[in-house]
Amino acid sequence: MKLFRDFTFRIAFRVILIGLTMALFVYMVNHANMVFAAMLMGMIIIGQLGELFQFTSQTNRKLTRFLESVKYSDFISGFTADNKLGSSFRDLNAKFNEVLEAFRKARSEKEEHWQYLNTVVQQVRTGILSFDTEGNIQLINANAKRFMGIQSIKNIEQLKDKKPKLLQAIKDVEPGKSTLYKADQDFLLTIQATEMRIRGNTMKLLTLQNIQTELQQQEIEAWQNLTRVLRHEIMNSITPISSLTSTLREILDHDMVQKNSHYELKAEGAEDLREGLSTIENRSKGLIKFIDAYREYTSLPPPKIKTVLVKELIEKVAQLMKPEIRKTTIDFTHTCESDYLTIQADEEMIEQVLINLIKNSIEALGDVQNGEIELSGKYSGSVVLIEVVDNGSGIIKEALSRVFVPFFTTKKTGSGIGLSLSRQIMQMHDGSLSVESEPGVKTIFRLKF
Repeated sequence: MKLFRDFTFRIAFRVILIGLTMALFVYMVNHANMVFAAMLMGMIIIGQLGELFQFTSQTNRKLTRFLESVKYSDFISGFTADNKLGSSFRDLNAKFNEVLEAFRKARSEKEEHWQYLNTVVQQVRTGILSFDTEGNIQLINANAKRFMGIQSIKNIEQLKDKKPKLLQAIKDVEPGKSTLYKADQDFLLTIQATEMRIRGNTMKLLTLQNIQTELQQQEIEAWQNLTRVLRHEIMNSITPISSLTSTLREILDHDMVQKNSHYELKAEGAEDLREGLSTIENRSKGLIKFIDAYREYTSLPPPKIKTVLVKELIEKVAQLMKPEIRKTTIDFTHTCESDYLTIQADEEMIEQVLINLIKNSIEALGDVQNGEIELSGKYSGSVVLIEVVDNGSGIIKEALSRVFVPFFTTKKTGSGIGLSLSRQIMQMHDGSLSVESEPGVKTIFRLKF
């Protein structure tokens, strides 16, 4: 019985049967009295050929069904019905089933990964939004909806009526950059953009971060620090003034004697009075100087931006500082790696920053033998760097994080606003000012544009 189920045997049986039928057909055609039987036999032959074609097309039909299963992701169907037709069919069915199982596992893993990533995206505190060139939303998490004040959205153009300013901010933010959007008192969003291509389509991915709480916390800390500094400086001035005032009044009460229509003061009391008034005057001047420094820090004018050649800027600063450096034994050098290196800046403001940094380096090299200062400009990656490097006493690790705090200073003299003022100027230029220091070896102040 196994032989009769074999595909090859069944093909051979059908061919032999067709051959016998055709031989009988030829015999009938050659006999005139058997014309009707010959016609009937011809029809039988046509039927046999059709049945043979259909039987031999099983492989094509099987392949078509397999490809359709892959196309429509139908991985439930199996191929076992015709295993009895021989080993070739069993092997083919087994391979089809293995491929479908591999597809099924791959799809299952893909769905698991998607569910995992979607859960992560939905749980992060940052709002995430992606859309194509036509504005169709491809991905959005719950925080993004909350920040945008919507429950459901399919296209970003739906924001046009409810949140036109937010829509404009989303459209205007450039890939690789960020922008700020103030929604209300509780939301100050920083919007960052990234652009990518997926399956030939350009996608824009945005992250929305509410920084209002962090800003409020930093604002409170800044005010606390400022209040602490103001209290310290004012109390340092007011306390001795108040104490001296009481002392001077006691001097006047005890050492001043009324003689007729005038008063006389003993020589010792007069000298004490003069010293006390001199001290009050000096402390008052110190307080005024402190207030002037505070006013300078809080009233910087907006920068007048223009294209500035870095080489010319460095040479000009070097020329301005030469008279002061000549008074020392410091070896001062300045370089710029390109004659065409430019920055967008207020030239006078950046000059002031560099002059302040070089003056700090000169003071740091006060007791150092073979002191060196290097002022350089160079291009690094996508930014322009201007560096002031010295081999002075440097800044201890504990003070590095505080050198840019207003009114903080490690020097005996100075207002303590030079570095904080310089950093503020760089921030106004969308740049940064940073410092690296190894005490006694090298200190680098780096301006990044």
